[in-house]
Amino acid sequence: MPIVRRLLASWLWWSTLAASAQVANDNIDSRRVLQLEEMISSSTTGCTVQRACVDERLTGKCIEYHNDQWFAFTPPSAGRYFVNIGGQKCRDIRGVQLVVLTGQPCQPATYQVLSCTSLGTQDDVFVELNLPQAGQPYLLNVDGYLKDFCQFTLQVSRQATGIPALLLPTMPAIAPALSSRIVTLSWQLPDSLGTATGFQVLRREQHDFRNQVRNILPVGRDTYGTPLPDYATTDTLTAAGLYCYQIMAATQPPVLLQQRWVAFGRPVSAQAPLASTATYLELPLRRYPRNSNLSVVVSDPGSGRILTHRQLVNQPNNARQGQLPAAPWQAAGIKKIAVEITCHPPRGRFFTDHLLLDVPPPAAGR
Repeated sequence: MPIVRRLLASWLWWSTLAASAQVANDNIDSRRVLQLEEMISSSTTGCTVQRACVDERLTGKCIEYHNDQWFAFTPPSAGRYFVNIGGQKCRDIRGVQLVVLTGQPCQPATYQVLSCTSLGTQDDVFVELNLPQAGQPYLLNVDGYLKDFCQFTLQVSRQATGIPALLLPTMPAIAPALSSRIVTLSWQLPDSLGTATGFQVLRREQHDFRNQVRNILPVGRDTYGTPLPDYATTDTLTAAGLYCYQIMAATQPPVLLQQRWVAFGRPVSAQAPLASTATYLELPLRRYPRNSNLSVVVSDPGSGRILTHRQLVNQPNNARQGQLPAAPWQAAGIKKIAVEITCHPPRGRFFTDHLLLDVPPPAAGR
């Protein structure tokens, strides 16, 4: 019963959210004017797209408009500003996207894109902007990533909050698995970051939408008060998978010092033989052009619940890219999965395929 109550509460929350009134700034003419340091709350639920007011050719592979809304900001002086996005609560846990541009509202021919952020993350992130001219209005467009319904906070500030809005590094084609659950990380503090007060160690499994803070360390100092240059920490992995570690220096704004992929449980190798179909489902990635950016979202067709998600650059010679582990779905009794693949090819417009795949039965004797 507790599980039923939690599911019912979640359903009621999303039903209430979906039934809420559409935000006024869904229309570019009613764009929400942001004041410096003002933090506002909004939602992409129920938003639509004014197709005459956007042009996806200007943002290339970065963004696909589904349910956007508009904001505006006029800097009181030229200089560096930060757009802080936080507090994301999303139906499909995919997150929001942000485009910052100049130009006349709803005249795409006059637009100049300054920044485009599409990460598929629910982390608190900041986007750095260098605005060269005081008194010039800038347009901000926020959209739900792959039609996600999200509540979020938005702020334009002189101070950055969260972590930099950066894509994770490309997953290695070959990543030998660790022989131990213990991961050792080491890094150095550059002289240029002498004002740093500490470090944040973040970890994100390849299918997750949010980083976990694994450790926070202060900057050490010698007897003269000079920052120490060398640091190290360890982390313990409890489940097999591919993990990305990030080391952030606590400065203003925070600075990324290191990114590192770590495999645990089994090697990740483009040259490794394919596993049996009783363990994996194979996505038909060969139908998509080489080097296309693919966003893959897998859900339970019965409930609509997101089961897993990945973003990748299509490499036909890397067979493991298209493998989906079936064991968790077999254990949950899921017989079919819905797969949504959005392809941004090197040339031409994006397109989305919707697939319904059978989950293979467990291998005999399992």
